[in-house]
Amino acid sequence: MLTDQHKDPFEERLATALHETGGGFDTDRTALAAGGTARGRRKRFVRRAAVAGGTASVVLACVGGALVLRPGGTATEAVPSSMTASAKPKPSVTATHATDEQMIETLKSLLPKGDFSEERGQGTETTDDRKVPAPSAGLVFDDGHGAAAIGVSVGRVQPGGTQARQAAQCPDRVYIPYDACRTSRLADGSVVTVLQGYEYPDRRVDTKFWSAELVTPTGQHITVSEWNAAAEKDKPVTRTDPPLSPAQLTRLAAAKEWRAVANALPEPLPEPELPGSDLHARTDLLALLPKGLKVTDKSSDDGDFAYAVVDDGKGRSMVQVNVQPDMLDVAGDLFGSGSETLPDGTRVAVKQGPGDRGDQVMWTVDTMRADGRRVVISAFNAGTQNEPATRETPALTIAQMREMALDARWWSGS
Repeated sequence: MLTDQHKDPFEERLATALHETGGGFDTDRTALAAGGTARGRRKRFVRRAAVAGGTASVVLACVGGALVLRPGGTATEAVPSSMTASAKPKPSVTATHATDEQMIETLKSLLPKGDFSEERGQGTETTDDRKVPAPSAGLVFDDGHGAAAIGVSVGRVQPGGTQARQAAQCPDRVYIPYDACRTSRLADGSVVTVLQGYEYPDRRVDTKFWSAELVTPTGQHITVSEWNAAAEKDKPVTRTDPPLSPAQLTRLAAAKEWRAVANALPEPLPEPELPGSDLHARTDLLALLPKGLKVTDKSSDDGDFAYAVVDDGKGRSMVQVNVQPDMLDVAGDLFGSGSETLPDGTRVAVKQGPGDRGDQVMWTVDTMRADGRRVVISAFNAGTQNEPATRETPALTIAQMREMALDARWWSGS
């Protein structure tokens, strides 16, 4: 029986939060994996902080629906000097504060010569409230070859913490397709990741998105983003590529002016211990896959989330799992009419519906033990969520997914 009776409230909250934060960011529905990645998943989503009031936005973490990050190549480079822009004097940014106008003028002074429009900025005056947007600047830049949105965001992270490590990694191509990604270490110990990708993972529009994300040894966090259109969305492509080359993006992110802005920010809050850190979803998923399936790709880390791309000889199929402790507070929302309760109190819900592409399907088995321990398994009839179907149905049957989700192995190490 096809069922579609449950909706994850955390999925809805996350979608709302991302939309509010991103100034119009469209959350990928199936990337949320039927709520399997809905609660506290720190590496799974493209998180965007508004820059230029909607003119541009900055990617703070290269993640997608159920994204697992994979390191890119690493090299050592000299610390680049700031880009020469024009004869206009640079604004004074001190280690105490930066105004909205100073953020805009600093960005303009670090860009090559060209025309600027739609300028917006957010200074540090109100950053004592940690809920306000990070200092940022955004504008539309035209070097004579077409208008392009460019934005910069400045923040701070715990040195060596989860956010800092994620910034130094390239995204997994299973979730975020891109043309190139490279991680380099600068002479001062800063790590910068330059990504050359696309605004839409499914490439439904030819808008390119390039970014440079830099973290210094002391936790200063600078992200520069650019597009080959006058806005990240809903504007026509104006040029083949964004205006700044990867080397220029690196120089812009490494400019000393942004570090002065970062120094004006309060110390970052300690990173909380993330639930599920003692789980081993990747190991368990691979062990529980039915026999006869060839694994062609898999997630690169363990923890509470994992995926595997499998092939039974009839085409690739992606399978992903999320393991979540202590979810009783949302059990009523997840397991409503049409769900099943087993003799031991475990609840089971099945969902079979369309994926994000027109011919994609997504099957999900959602389970919750009586004590709130939840295992969600989803399978697709494609190798990724961003490509057309490679087969009629997923490689796993609902019965196989159910057996996997109910296995005690998920909790054997917790």
